[in-house]
Amino acid sequence: MKVLMINASPKANGNTALALGQMEEVFKKNGVEVEKMHIGNKAIRGCIACNSCAAKGKCVFDDEVNAAAKLFEECDGLVIGTPVYYASANATAVAFMDRLFYSTPFSKRMKVGACVAVARRGGCSATFDELNKYFTISGMPVASSNYWNSVHGRAPGEAAQDEEGMQTVRELAANMSFLMKSIALGKEAFGLPEQEQRVWTHFIR
Repeated sequence: MKVLMINASPKANGNTALALGQMEEVFKKNGVEVEKMHIGNKAIRGCIACNSCAAKGKCVFDDEVNAAAKLFEECDGLVIGTPVYYASANATAVAFMDRLFYSTPFSKRMKVGACVAVARRGGCSATFDELNKYFTISGMPVASSNYWNSVHGRAPGEAAQDEEGMQTVRELAANMSFLMKSIALGKEAFGLPEQEQRVWTHFIR
């Protein structure tokens, strides 16, 4: 089992990294290999809907998105952690996820997804909902915990004082480990669920 962990915070060792670090420890205890990327300090531009990826099989902007795509394809799960800006994920996280999910041609079905939102005070639940949409449109089961995946802290290191938040992300990693292993066993025994041919409709006729 292997999971890709994305830190979308500008701070390499801030509260988002602290939360993801708690998860990493649990993954390793459960025999899950961890690949890590820190993208929050990179200049990642948004998708321009050029559709070049349809022909190239990768994004036309050759940056961390394409590097992550190779890792993501090989992994059984994806975790993204982001600080909360204006009750949403930061712009780097959104640009990265838009392009990663739009430009990659490989199937993401039954890869497990999880997100972690880190805030001083509010906006975590809106960010949690925002990021889970990338997973649920892609046939990816979403791992859950004992609460919504939110951690609180302002200054670097303060998140360690959020005992409930730290417990939430540890249980998230434990549940995600179990889910990835269970899906692997299920695929081996039963294969993937049969898919209907995709139906495309538009709201304007």
